[in-house]
Amino acid sequence: MTQSTTPYDAILVLSFGGPEKPDDVIPFLENVLRGKPVPRERLLEVAEHYYHFGGISPINEQCRDLIKLLRTELDAHQISLPIYWGNRNWEPFLNDTMLQMKRDGVQRAITYVTSGFSCYSGCRQYRENIAAALQQPEMRGLHVDKLRVFYNHPDFIHVLSEQVGLALQKFPESERNNVQIAFTAHSIPISMARTSDYEKQLRESCRLVAESLHLPPSQWRLVYQSRSGRPEDPWLEPDILDYLQELKDRGDTSVVISPVGFLSDHMEVLYDLDDAAKHACEERGITMHRAGTPGSHPRFIGMIRKLIQERLSGCDKECTGLFPANHDVCPVDCCPAPVRPPGRPST
Repeated sequence: MTQSTTPYDAILVLSFGGPEKPDDVIPFLENVLRGKPVPRERLLEVAEHYYHFGGISPINEQCRDLIKLLRTELDAHQISLPIYWGNRNWEPFLNDTMLQMKRDGVQRAITYVTSGFSCYSGCRQYRENIAAALQQPEMRGLHVDKLRVFYNHPDFIHVLSEQVGLALQKFPESERNNVQIAFTAHSIPISMARTSDYEKQLRESCRLVAESLHLPPSQWRLVYQSRSGRPEDPWLEPDILDYLQELKDRGDTSVVISPVGFLSDHMEVLYDLDDAAKHACEERGITMHRAGTPGSHPRFIGMIRKLIQERLSGCDKECTGLFPANHDVCPVDCCPAPVRPPGRPST
Protein backbone atom coordinates (compact mmCIF):
# COMPACT_ATOMS: atom_id res chain seq x y z
CA MET A 1 0.00 0.00 0.00
CA THR A 2 1.41 3.37 -0.98
CA GLN A 3 0.66 6.62 0.80
CA SER A 4 -0.88 9.47 -1.16
CA THR A 5 1.20 12.59 -1.57
CA THR A 6 -1.91 14.63 -2.38
CA PRO A 7 -4.20 14.86 0.66
CA TYR A 8 -7.72 16.13 0.12
CA ASP A 9 -9.72 18.41 2.38
CA ALA A 10 -13.22 18.12 0.83
CA ILE A 11 -15.51 15.93 -1.26
CA LEU A 12 -17.59 17.31 -4.13
CA VAL A 13 -20.65 15.41 -5.35
CA LEU A 14 -21.23 16.48 -8.96
CA SER A 15 -24.46 15.66 -10.79
CA PHE A 16 -26.56 16.62 -13.79
CA GLY A 17 -29.28 18.54 -11.95
CA GLY A 18 -32.99 18.76 -12.63
CA PRO A 19 -36.04 21.00 -12.20
CA GLU A 20 -37.84 20.99 -8.87
CA LYS A 21 -41.03 22.81 -9.94
CA PRO A 22 -42.86 23.40 -13.23
CA ASP A 23 -41.44 26.89 -13.69
CA ASP A 24 -37.92 25.41 -13.64
CA VAL A 25 -38.47 23.04 -16.57
CA ILE A 26 -37.89 25.33 -19.57
CA PRO A 27 -34.92 27.24 -18.03
CA PHE A 28 -33.37 23.91 -17.04
CA LEU A 29 -33.69 22.48 -20.54
CA GLU A 30 -32.32 25.71 -22.01
CA ASN A 31 -29.25 25.19 -19.83
CA VAL A 32 -28.93 21.60 -21.01
CA LEU A 33 -29.21 22.52 -24.69
CA ARG A 34 -27.36 25.82 -24.74
CA GLY A 35 -25.05 25.95 -27.77
CA LYS A 36 -26.45 22.74 -29.28
CA PRO A 37 -28.32 22.55 -32.59
CA VAL A 38 -31.58 21.29 -31.12
CA PRO A 39 -34.90 22.66 -32.46
CA ARG A 40 -37.17 24.46 -30.01
CA GLU A 41 -39.90 21.93 -30.68
CA ARG A 42 -37.64 19.16 -29.39
CA LEU A 43 -37.05 21.10 -26.18
CA LEU A 44 -40.80 21.52 -25.72
CA GLU A 45 -41.33 17.82 -26.40
CA VAL A 46 -38.88 16.86 -23.66
CA ALA A 47 -40.48 19.44 -21.34
CA GLU A 48 -43.72 17.46 -21.55
CA HIS A 49 -41.92 14.48 -20.01
CA TYR A 50 -41.27 16.59 -16.92
CA TYR A 51 -44.77 18.08 -16.81
CA HIS A 52 -46.11 14.52 -16.91
CA PHE A 53 -44.50 14.09 -13.47
CA GLY A 54 -45.52 17.46 -12.07
CA GLY A 55 -42.55 19.39 -13.46
CA ILE A 56 -40.23 17.81 -10.91
CA SER A 57 -37.20 15.62 -11.58
CA PRO A 58 -36.38 13.37 -8.61
CA ILE A 59 -32.64 13.61 -9.25
CA ASN A 60 -31.93 16.50 -6.84
CA GLU A 61 -33.75 14.84 -3.95
CA GLN A 62 -31.90 11.61 -4.73
CA CYS A 63 -28.61 13.52 -4.51
CA ARG A 64 -29.64 14.91 -1.11
CA ASP A 65 -30.43 11.40 0.11
CA LEU A 66 -27.12 10.08 -1.21
CA ILE A 67 -25.14 12.86 0.48
CA LYS A 68 -26.88 12.26 3.80
CA LEU A 69 -26.11 8.54 3.69
CA LEU A 70 -22.56 9.11 2.46
CA ARG A 71 -21.97 11.45 5.39
CA THR A 72 -23.01 8.69 7.79
CA GLU A 73 -20.86 6.14 5.95
CA LEU A 74 -17.78 8.39 6.00
CA ASP A 75 -18.24 9.21 9.68
CA ALA A 76 -18.42 5.48 10.48
CA HIS A 77 -14.98 5.09 8.85
CA GLN A 78 -13.41 8.17 10.44
CA ILE A 79 -13.40 10.22 7.24
CA SER A 80 -14.33 13.71 8.36
CA LEU A 81 -14.04 15.62 5.09
CA PRO A 82 -16.93 18.03 4.36
CA ILE A 83 -19.23 17.17 1.45
CA TYR A 84 -20.26 19.79 -1.11
CA TRP A 85 -22.77 19.37 -3.92
CA GLY A 86 -22.93 21.03 -7.34
CA ASN A 87 -24.85 20.42 -10.58
CA ARG A 88 -24.05 20.99 -14.23
CA ASN A 89 -27.47 22.30 -15.26
CA TRP A 90 -29.47 23.41 -12.23
CA GLU A 91 -29.23 24.66 -8.67
CA PRO A 92 -26.99 24.24 -6.81
CA PHE A 93 -24.80 25.13 -9.78
CA LEU A 94 -21.26 23.77 -9.86
CA ASN A 95 -19.66 27.20 -10.19
CA ASP A 96 -21.47 28.55 -7.11
CA THR A 97 -20.54 25.47 -5.10
CA MET A 98 -16.86 25.72 -6.04
CA LEU A 99 -16.81 29.40 -5.09
CA GLN A 100 -18.21 28.44 -1.69
CA MET A 101 -15.55 25.74 -1.33
CA LYS A 102 -12.87 28.32 -2.05
CA ARG A 103 -14.35 30.75 0.49
CA ASP A 104 -14.37 27.94 3.05
CA GLY A 105 -10.66 27.42 2.56
CA VAL A 106 -10.78 24.20 0.55
CA GLN A 107 -7.57 23.63 -1.40
CA ARG A 108 -7.87 20.09 -2.74
CA ALA A 109 -11.15 18.29 -3.38
CA ILE A 110 -12.04 14.85 -4.65
CA THR A 111 -15.12 14.61 -6.89
CA TYR A 112 -17.71 11.86 -7.13
CA VAL A 113 -19.63 12.24 -10.40
CA THR A 114 -23.00 10.49 -10.61
CA SER A 115 -21.96 8.46 -13.66
CA GLY A 116 -20.30 5.06 -13.65
CA PHE A 117 -19.20 4.78 -17.29
CA SER A 118 -16.71 6.50 -19.60
CA CYS A 119 -17.86 8.74 -22.45
CA TYR A 120 -17.77 12.42 -23.27
CA SER A 121 -21.09 13.35 -21.66
CA GLY A 122 -20.66 11.02 -18.68
CA CYS A 123 -17.07 11.84 -17.74
CA ARG A 124 -15.00 14.27 -19.77
CA GLN A 125 -17.68 16.95 -19.98
CA TYR A 126 -17.89 17.04 -16.18
CA ARG A 127 -14.12 17.43 -16.02
CA GLU A 128 -14.37 20.25 -18.54
CA ASN A 129 -17.03 21.92 -16.38
CA ILE A 130 -14.66 21.79 -13.41
CA ALA A 131 -11.73 23.05 -15.47
CA ALA A 132 -13.79 25.99 -16.78
CA ALA A 133 -14.80 26.98 -13.26
CA LEU A 134 -11.18 26.81 -12.09
CA GLN A 135 -10.18 29.36 -14.74
CA GLN A 136 -11.83 32.13 -12.75
CA PRO A 137 -9.34 34.29 -10.83
CA GLU A 138 -11.25 33.82 -7.56
CA MET A 139 -10.72 30.04 -7.83
CA ARG A 140 -6.92 30.37 -7.80
CA GLY A 141 -5.35 27.76 -5.53
CA LEU A 142 -8.25 25.30 -5.69
CA HIS A 143 -7.51 21.83 -7.11
CA VAL A 144 -10.19 19.23 -7.95
CA ASP A 145 -9.69 15.57 -8.94
CA LYS A 146 -12.34 13.12 -10.14
CA LEU A 147 -12.85 9.60 -8.79
CA ARG A 148 -12.48 6.77 -11.32
CA VAL A 149 -15.42 5.17 -13.08
CA PHE A 150 -16.59 2.01 -11.36
CA TYR A 151 -18.43 -0.12 -13.93
CA ASN A 152 -16.53 -3.24 -12.77
CA HIS A 153 -16.37 -2.59 -9.04
CA PRO A 154 -17.60 -5.74 -7.24
CA ASP A 155 -19.96 -3.76 -5.00
CA PHE A 156 -21.59 -2.10 -8.02
CA ILE A 157 -22.05 -5.48 -9.70
CA HIS A 158 -23.43 -6.97 -6.47
CA VAL A 159 -26.09 -4.26 -6.17
CA LEU A 160 -27.13 -4.55 -9.82
CA SER A 161 -27.31 -8.33 -9.54
CA GLU A 162 -29.40 -8.13 -6.40
CA GLN A 163 -31.86 -5.76 -8.06
CA VAL A 164 -32.23 -7.92 -11.16
CA GLY A 165 -32.65 -10.99 -8.96
CA LEU A 166 -35.43 -9.30 -6.99
CA ALA A 167 -37.23 -8.40 -10.22
CA LEU A 168 -36.91 -11.99 -11.46
CA GLN A 169 -38.46 -13.26 -8.24
CA LYS A 170 -41.67 -11.46 -9.17
CA PHE A 171 -42.20 -14.14 -11.82
CA PRO A 172 -43.27 -17.69 -10.88
CA GLU A 173 -40.21 -19.85 -10.33
CA SER A 174 -41.24 -22.19 -13.14
CA GLU A 175 -41.12 -19.29 -15.63
CA ARG A 176 -37.87 -17.58 -14.66
CA ASN A 177 -35.67 -19.41 -17.14
CA ASN A 178 -37.77 -17.92 -19.94
CA VAL A 179 -37.70 -14.32 -18.72
CA GLN A 180 -35.58 -12.09 -20.92
CA ILE A 181 -33.33 -9.48 -19.28
CA ALA A 182 -33.03 -6.15 -21.10
CA PHE A 183 -30.17 -4.09 -19.69
CA THR A 184 -30.65 -0.46 -20.73
CA ALA A 185 -28.31 2.51 -20.92
CA HIS A 186 -28.56 6.00 -22.35
CA SER A 187 -27.94 5.94 -26.08
CA ILE A 188 -25.19 8.23 -27.31
CA PRO A 189 -24.10 9.20 -30.84
CA ILE A 190 -21.96 6.54 -32.49
CA SER A 191 -19.36 9.26 -33.10
CA MET A 192 -19.13 9.66 -29.32
CA ALA A 193 -19.15 5.92 -28.64
CA ARG A 194 -16.18 5.40 -30.99
CA THR A 195 -14.00 7.71 -28.88
CA SER A 196 -14.65 6.04 -25.52
CA ASP A 197 -14.98 2.70 -23.74
CA TYR A 198 -18.69 3.27 -23.08
CA GLU A 199 -19.99 0.21 -24.92
CA LYS A 200 -17.19 -2.05 -23.69
CA GLN A 201 -17.76 -1.06 -20.09
CA LEU A 202 -21.54 -1.45 -20.32
CA ARG A 203 -21.22 -4.90 -21.87
CA GLU A 204 -18.82 -5.96 -19.15
CA SER A 205 -21.17 -4.78 -16.40
CA CYS A 206 -24.04 -6.68 -18.04
CA ARG A 207 -21.91 -9.78 -18.48
CA LEU A 208 -20.82 -9.72 -14.83
CA VAL A 209 -24.40 -9.34 -13.61
CA ALA A 210 -25.58 -12.16 -15.87
CA GLU A 211 -22.70 -14.34 -14.71
CA SER A 212 -23.52 -13.75 -11.05
CA LEU A 213 -27.13 -14.78 -11.70
CA HIS A 214 -26.13 -17.77 -13.88
CA LEU A 215 -27.96 -16.35 -16.89
CA PRO A 216 -26.99 -17.79 -20.29
CA PRO A 217 -26.10 -15.32 -23.09
CA SER A 218 -29.40 -16.12 -24.80
CA GLN A 219 -31.35 -14.69 -21.85
CA TRP A 220 -30.00 -11.13 -21.77
CA ARG A 221 -29.15 -8.24 -24.06
CA LEU A 222 -27.80 -4.68 -23.80
CA VAL A 223 -30.19 -2.17 -25.39
CA TYR A 224 -30.49 1.60 -25.29
CA GLN A 225 -32.99 4.30 -24.44
CA SER A 226 -33.53 8.08 -24.37
CA ARG A 227 -32.16 8.83 -27.84
CA SER A 228 -32.56 12.54 -28.48
CA GLY A 229 -30.36 13.51 -31.42
CA ARG A 230 -31.15 14.51 -34.99
CA PRO A 231 -32.72 11.71 -37.08
CA GLU A 232 -29.83 11.80 -39.57
CA ASP A 233 -27.19 11.16 -36.86
CA PRO A 234 -26.66 7.46 -35.97
CA TRP A 235 -26.90 6.60 -32.27
CA LEU A 236 -26.34 3.35 -30.40
CA GLU A 237 -29.08 0.77 -30.95
CA PRO A 238 -31.32 -1.15 -30.53
CA ASP A 239 -33.76 1.11 -28.73
CA ILE A 240 -35.66 -0.52 -25.88
CA LEU A 241 -39.02 -0.07 -27.65
CA ASP A 242 -37.72 -1.74 -30.81
CA TYR A 243 -36.35 -4.57 -28.69
CA LEU A 244 -39.72 -5.08 -27.02
CA GLN A 245 -41.29 -5.47 -30.46
CA GLU A 246 -38.58 -7.99 -31.29
CA LEU A 247 -39.52 -9.98 -28.17
CA LYS A 248 -43.17 -10.02 -29.21
CA ASP A 249 -42.29 -11.08 -32.75
CA ARG A 250 -40.37 -14.11 -31.52
CA GLY A 251 -42.99 -15.07 -28.94
CA ASP A 252 -41.35 -13.98 -25.67
CA THR A 253 -43.87 -12.81 -23.09
CA SER A 254 -41.79 -11.89 -20.02
CA VAL A 255 -39.03 -9.32 -19.50
CA VAL A 256 -37.04 -7.68 -16.73
CA ILE A 257 -35.69 -4.26 -17.64
CA SER A 258 -32.57 -3.29 -15.73
CA PRO A 259 -31.38 0.33 -16.23
CA VAL A 260 -27.74 -0.65 -15.79
CA GLY A 261 -26.48 2.67 -17.15
CA PHE A 262 -28.39 4.76 -14.58
CA LEU A 263 -27.53 5.20 -10.91
CA SER A 264 -30.92 6.35 -9.62
CA ASP A 265 -34.59 6.39 -10.59
CA HIS A 266 -34.55 9.82 -12.20
CA MET A 267 -36.68 11.19 -15.03
CA GLU A 268 -35.37 9.06 -17.89
CA VAL A 269 -35.95 5.89 -15.90
CA LEU A 270 -39.42 7.00 -14.84
CA TYR A 271 -40.57 8.25 -18.24
CA ASP A 272 -38.75 6.00 -20.72
CA LEU A 273 -39.10 2.76 -18.75
CA ASP A 274 -41.85 2.99 -16.12
CA ASP A 275 -44.12 4.85 -18.54
CA ALA A 276 -43.22 4.34 -22.22
CA ALA A 277 -41.70 0.85 -22.01
CA LYS A 278 -44.38 -0.37 -19.60
CA HIS A 279 -47.10 0.86 -21.96
CA ALA A 280 -45.35 -0.82 -24.90
CA CYS A 281 -45.23 -4.10 -22.98
CA GLU A 282 -48.92 -3.89 -22.13
CA GLU A 283 -49.78 -3.33 -25.80
CA ARG A 284 -47.71 -6.35 -26.82
CA GLY A 285 -48.90 -8.73 -24.10
CA ILE A 286 -45.50 -8.81 -22.38
CA THR A 287 -45.25 -9.01 -18.60
CA MET A 288 -42.61 -6.53 -17.47
CA HIS A 289 -40.89 -5.88 -14.16
CA ARG A 290 -38.28 -3.16 -13.81
CA ALA A 291 -35.18 -3.76 -11.70
CA GLY A 292 -34.16 -1.03 -9.29
CA THR A 293 -31.14 1.23 -9.67
CA PRO A 294 -28.33 1.44 -7.07
CA GLY A 295 -29.79 4.64 -5.62
CA SER A 296 -29.10 4.70 -1.90
CA HIS A 297 -28.38 0.97 -1.48
CA PRO A 298 -26.00 0.60 1.53
CA ARG A 299 -23.45 -1.39 -0.47
CA PHE A 300 -23.44 1.26 -3.22
CA ILE A 301 -22.86 4.01 -0.66
CA GLY A 302 -20.08 1.85 0.77
CA MET A 303 -18.54 1.58 -2.68
CA ILE A 304 -18.37 5.38 -3.00
CA ARG A 305 -16.62 5.49 0.38
CA LYS A 306 -14.14 2.87 -0.82
CA LEU A 307 -13.40 4.89 -3.96
CA ILE A 308 -12.68 7.89 -1.76
CA GLN A 309 -10.43 5.81 0.49
CA GLU A 310 -8.47 4.63 -2.56
CA ARG A 311 -7.48 8.20 -3.27
CA LEU A 312 -6.93 9.21 0.34
CA SER A 313 -4.66 6.35 1.33
CA GLY A 314 -3.52 4.70 -1.89
CA CYS A 315 -5.13 1.38 -0.93
CA ASP A 316 -5.62 -1.35 -3.53
CA LYS A 317 -8.36 -0.84 -6.11
CA GLU A 318 -11.21 -3.33 -6.14
CA CYS A 319 -12.41 -4.63 -9.50
CA THR A 320 -13.76 -7.80 -11.03
CA GLY A 321 -14.10 -9.34 -14.48
CA LEU A 322 -12.01 -9.11 -17.62
CA PHE A 323 -10.54 -5.62 -17.22
CA PRO A 324 -8.43 -3.82 -14.61
CA ALA A 325 -9.71 -0.96 -12.48
CA ASN A 326 -9.96 2.24 -14.47
CA HIS A 327 -7.37 4.99 -14.31
CA ASP A 328 -7.51 7.69 -11.63
CA VAL A 329 -6.26 10.42 -13.95
CA CYS A 330 -7.80 10.47 -17.41
CA PRO A 331 -5.38 10.74 -20.36
CA VAL A 332 -5.41 14.05 -22.21
CA ASP A 333 -7.18 12.48 -25.22
CA CYS A 334 -9.68 10.46 -23.16
CA CYS A 335 -13.32 10.51 -24.35
CA PRO A 336 -13.12 13.52 -26.70
CA ALA A 337 -16.31 15.19 -27.83
CA PRO A 338 -17.78 14.08 -31.16
CA VAL A 339 -17.06 16.41 -34.05
CA ARG A 340 -20.66 17.64 -34.10
CA PRO A 341 -22.30 16.73 -30.76
CA PRO A 342 -26.09 16.54 -31.05
CA GLY A 343 -28.33 17.82 -28.28
CA ARG A 344 -28.91 15.40 -25.47
CA PRO A 345 -31.65 16.40 -23.06
CA SER A 346 -31.02 14.29 -20.01
CA THR A 347 -32.15 14.14 -16.42
